[in-house]
Amino acid sequence: MLRRTGDKWSVLLMAVLAQRPYGFNELDRAVDGLSRRILTRTLRALVRDGLVDRTPNSGPAARVDYALSDLGRSLLPLIIEVGRWAETHEHDIRNARARYDADGEAC
Repeated sequence: MLRRTGDKWSVLLMAVLAQRPYGFNELDRAVDGLSRRILTRTLRALVRDGLVDRTPNSGPAARVDYALSDLGRSLLPLIIEVGRWAETHEHDIRNARARYDADGEAC
């Protein structure tokens, strides 16, 4: 689960899907820099984890809609808070990395 929430595409798709349901092609157009292959793989993983609902719609123009599930909605605020924490402490993290790199220490 940590791997999923740390994946930038998963987080980005969850944020987009929090707005409203999207069809696959709509998502493809909405997210720049994301290949269709990675979009497919990421959506499958999010659906498998229960974070996104996949709803096939029958009719003349068969389409599949994706929407953030209740489970995904409960997780998204936590992910956003971690992002805020990272932004707040970005300077501290950069300084710690610089000190570590300067010391040449290895674990």
